[in-house]
Amino acid sequence: MTRDTPALNFFPTSRPAAPSTAPVTDAELVERAKAGDDAAFGILVDRYQHVVVRAVRAVVGPSDDAEDVAQEAFLRAFRSIGGFRGESSVKTWLLAIAWRQALSHRRSIAARLRRFIAPDDDQLFDPPATGRLPDQALADLELRRAVARGVRTLPARYREALMLFATGDHTFDEMSQALNVPAGTLKWRVSEARRRLKQKLERLGVTR
Repeated sequence: MTRDTPALNFFPTSRPAAPSTAPVTDAELVERAKAGDDAAFGILVDRYQHVVVRAVRAVVGPSDDAEDVAQEAFLRAFRSIGGFRGESSVKTWLLAIAWRQALSHRRSIAARLRRFIAPDDDQLFDPPATGRLPDQALADLELRRAVARGVRTLPARYREALMLFATGDHTFDEMSQALNVPAGTLKWRVSEARRRLKQKLERLGVTR
């Protein structure tokens, strides 16, 4: 594999079992990747693939497209690793690339059609715990669907801030650096998204 034509399957978006690489810092891996060590970049992918996929899903939704967009984001990062100067963390750098890639994808007509025609409400939230009684499971399902519908009706700037924050992968400072939006603005958008979502659910009679 060359740096110009890396194979897509070099960047898996699932989390395979691998030996611990904790003693090797991100900075060391970046320098090795710049020197042509593809395996070093692969370790960075293993470390942050879940972060990238979850960030992409905040923009494009819980569809199969998220996996493809994440792959493209890693390819872009791989090709531009030589330009990484360490002014932000590797995690923040990858988040910025993934966010731009996801926004670009969402703007395409085909992506909009797929998002409109085949949304999957249930994938936005974890399934109900096993052992629940049928009526409890049904209530949980209806609640998740109501929340998912409410989230989708939020303006994009509020929805994206809320979904990205909800992943639990990023601090507001990291989000601010990656998205070039002041941290205070992001905090307000998350708060406003929660307020609007709560109002929508209350109008539907959802009280919990």
